Amino acid sequence: MRGVTSCFSVWLGVGVLLGATAASQEPPNIVIMLMDDMGWGDLGCNGEPNRETPNLDQMANEGLLVSSMYTAAPLCSPSRAALLTGRLPIRNGFYSNNTDGRNAYTPQNIVGGISDDEVLLPELLAEKGYTSGIIGKWHLGHRPQFLPLKHGFDYWFGSPNCHFGPYNDVTTPNIPVFLNESMLGRYFEDFHMDRAEGVSNMTRLYTDAAVQFIEREAKKGPFFLYWAPDSTHAPTYASERFRGTSRRGRYGDAVKELDAGVGAILQALRAQQVDNNTLVVFTSDNGAALVSKEDGGSNGPFLCGKQTTFEGGMRAPGIFWWPGVIPAGTTSHQVWTQMDLFSTAAQLAGVTPSNDRIYDGLPLAKALRYPQLEIPRPVFLYRGNRLMAVRRGASKMHLWTFSTPPAELQQGINFCPGAEVANVTTPTPTNHTDRPVLFNVEVDAGERYPIAPSSDTYKTQVAMLMDVVKEHNDKLVPGEPQLNWCDPAVMHWAPPGCEALNECLPVPASEPTLCVWPH
Repeated sequence: MRGVTSCFSVWLGVGVLLGATAASQEPPNIVIMLMDDMGWGDLGCNGEPNRETPNLDQMANEGLLVSSMYTAAPLCSPSRAALLTGRLPIRNGFYSNNTDGRNAYTPQNIVGGISDDEVLLPELLAEKGYTSGIIGKWHLGHRPQFLPLKHGFDYWFGSPNCHFGPYNDVTTPNIPVFLNESMLGRYFEDFHMDRAEGVSNMTRLYTDAAVQFIEREAKKGPFFLYWAPDSTHAPTYASERFRGTSRRGRYGDAVKELDAGVGAILQALRAQQVDNNTLVVFTSDNGAALVSKEDGGSNGPFLCGKQTTFEGGMRAPGIFWWPGVIPAGTTSHQVWTQMDLFSTAAQLAGVTPSNDRIYDGLPLAKALRYPQLEIPRPVFLYRGNRLMAVRRGASKMHLWTFSTPPAELQQGINFCPGAEVANVTTPTPTNHTDRPVLFNVEVDAGERYPIAPSSDTYKTQVAMLMDVVKEHNDKLVPGEPQLNWCDPAVMHWAPPGCEALNECLPVPASEPTLCVWPH
């Protein structure tokens, strides 16, 4: 493993914390519900005024609502890679250094994917006999060696990429949908999507598959279910049953159907009588994509949205549910990252990750049972390969700021619409390292009023945070970047299983080029 030599010492407390948290002597089932581009402000329990998420609100009433849940990146692929590895994208390789400080992900012409050197959560849980399933979007590379069943999952129904299209299958092929290691068909061709009307049955199919997985695995032993539907990613969609039912347009229709899916999954756990031995987590891969306008969600009081390292880009909804273990109707101000889900799941399962690498997630099982606990920890906010900001406690320090590039603003693309803040939402990457921009994000959630550099608070907090950054940088050895190269020949021309469906397309000549990441 490149440049990774140590592990957080907090793992030493696994046995003690596990003993204080587990509901039974059997390892708990684990369900992670990861939404796509759903904002913190889209949930009724977080203040959305239309209150169109009754199942999620009830889940919060029966469990723990987390006010500060951070993603590891402000967009999909690196965020998901971090959740499943417990490691920042700069460590696990899910970034690009073609241009410093630019977001990169896995479109269908990406050459790379998740490295074999990384140990994903299902691979770790397999040591304790877990069966693992992923339902929905993968987005960690789509060439055969990168797909879920090559990285610890036992079952997969979903797609390697988002539901973009329809494409012409001449210059760009339509995206496949997989069952395990073979494609079942393609979006728009075999899995109907009506972009004009915003209608598709995919969320219903993903919900049914999740319920069936629970019914199939509940009596066999511990299971891990990773439910990752993508209907709130533009272009948004919902089934006919939910079409036109929301006060928030098509995006709201998608949220309502996902909320119903959450309700169905929780009910399946109850029906199989495993709810008291199952930890369920609800969150999103990044903040709402404000650039999507009516096809995007709400980040509540937080500044900007997806693609940025401001609060609106990287603070996601967070709900934990585990009847009989997590005190009902509680709220926690513990600062979480989604990498903690990896560490906490391993802790609850009673498995210790290898000590040959650094993990960025903490095992926080005790914080679930005792929501009043707040364990101090830093959160490092990256945009691509650049450390942009760090939060510890209530203080958030920006070393760099960057919102939307001028060329994209001219095209009507804006990651911070109507929320410009002088010297903060800068349209070009701006280095503040010599005089960082400091906020108290518990008081100023919108990052609109920086703390004055002349104040004692500024001097004390900046000095403390700069020490945290130095320690982080001193130990950091970046992983090999996996998102540098693009090639039209690796697109979905001939996915595994296409022969049986007679849906293979001619593969063009390989023309690898460095990917261009504009923001």
